[in-house]
Amino acid sequence: MKVKKAVIPAAGLGTRVLPASKAVPKEMLNIVDKPAIQYLVEEAAAAGVEDILIITNRGKGVIEDHFDHAFELEKNLEGNPAKAEILEQLRSIANLANVYFIRQKVTKGLGHAVLCAKSFVGNEPFAVLYGDDVIISEDPVTAQLCRVYEEFGCGAAGVQTCSEEDIQKYCTLDVTPVRANLMAVRNIIEKPSKDQILSLYAILGRLVLTPEIFPILEDGLGRLAQGEFYLTDSLAALGRQGKMMAVDFDGTRYDMGNKLGVMMANCEVALTHPEIGEDFKKYIKELVKTL
Repeated sequence: MKVKKAVIPAAGLGTRVLPASKAVPKEMLNIVDKPAIQYLVEEAAAAGVEDILIITNRGKGVIEDHFDHAFELEKNLEGNPAKAEILEQLRSIANLANVYFIRQKVTKGLGHAVLCAKSFVGNEPFAVLYGDDVIISEDPVTAQLCRVYEEFGCGAAGVQTCSEEDIQKYCTLDVTPVRANLMAVRNIIEKPSKDQILSLYAILGRLVLTPEIFPILEDGLGRLAQGEFYLTDSLAALGRQGKMMAVDFDGTRYDMGNKLGVMMANCEVALTHPEIGEDFKKYIKELVKTL
């Protein structure tokens, strides 16, 4: 079965990028001329996904507006040949995929957010694209994971190596090599202490899962007394059952929940942007001389 559905958890508060995220959702922070979440939707659509559920919370209605038609603006641009390309770009945003929205009414972490998508997913495999993580690659990372799912019929996690310091902020995987950049997952530990590190591989923003994850999530949430419910706890259970693969994906990942990540994304994407790339390179070269 092909992966035709995707879930984008986007209910986080964005505290690491305040005050920018006080009135503007962090997922709507721009990378040059597009909000971060548009890159995620474009990636999913490029991988063959047709239906996308974005999980939000209060104050994020602007995300829903972005993927709708802006009739007044489009009408204003119609009939102006100089604005024809911009008009086409605006209209294409609303036609990337079938985009749906649901609110995560209680912020209980990523595990709970994915569980909110249970009725949307039904009995189909689905991709998960973390709202904080924009990944730029010629071959969409979601597509890389979908191919692994189609071959092995089980979940797939997008991973890359991290520093020992960063791995303690994310998660660590116990993996067994299969071939090239493909590994079998045996266990996962969220936010490990230094003596718990299993490897320097961490899940960085992309998953393909089967509906098997939902009973595990429900069981985990039922045992949660308070605090955040980590998705990785349930992924670890799949790994221990031999039902999770890891793909050391090809792509450059930017953490959009982090001020430095936002700046790196803007700088590096601007360097290759078709409209401003050459001028921006000249500016950077001159700026470097002053450092």
